[in-house]
Amino acid sequence: MPAGTPAPDTRPPENPRSETLEAGAPGPANPDADPDAWLPTWLVERPLTAGWVWAGFWAVLIVADEFFDLAGWSWYVLVGLAALPTLLASVALLHATPRRFLKPRRDSVLGHFFVRFLALIAAFLVWGVSVVMSASISTTLQSLVGASEREVTAVGFNLLLAAIPLVVSVLWLAFIIRCAWFLRRLRGWKQTPEPGTVPKKFLRDRPRMRRVVVGLAHPGLLLVAGLGTSVLAFLLGAVELTINVLK
Repeated sequence: MPAGTPAPDTRPPENPRSETLEAGAPGPANPDADPDAWLPTWLVERPLTAGWVWAGFWAVLIVADEFFDLAGWSWYVLVGLAALPTLLASVALLHATPRRFLKPRRDSVLGHFFVRFLALIAAFLVWGVSVVMSASISTTLQSLVGASEREVTAVGFNLLLAAIPLVVSVLWLAFIIRCAWFLRRLRGWKQTPEPGTVPKKFLRDRPRMRRVVVGLAHPGLLLVAGLGTSVLAFLLGAVELTINVLK
């Protein structure tokens, strides 16, 4: 070694992390850790199948509720549980999807206005039926109860309370159909949609949870779990519940 040349440094390189650990501070989190590792493998691979099994299970309980004569309001709970997974997944996916992300529809201007025309006709028919029914109910109440304004008002409020389950059921059905319509336009009918159909930012850092949520947010599953079980419960229990309130 020539004179005047400094000797090489043979000390091991300093590890800044060791100083942090020696000071008692926690180390950095493992970037490879999966926060959704707790999800079962079968659920991640077959989320739609799991959703069908879940909906079928609660549909059987809805039918059993009719035969075993459980509480009259229990079918509300069963319908809610049947639609809960797919409804939460659908709401989460639709909430994360901006409207401009959907592909523009190819219907003509005439078709657009014709659909609005049919909607106006339907709204007018509903309004007309409600007016006729109101007049008929008013006449019937006066003939049954008499001229007592207090008794007529009391019976009217009872009828209003009896109609609430029916109105809520109709609004629920409309909400389910609307969500399923947008899901069909967004992701289609496949269990695993094509790449690019779902926003990339949706659960980007959680691929397992993303697969489960997108699989459960299926338009067919939402229609069967939300719409089908609602109609089933409505046919079995809603009319009977309303008649009991009227009595």
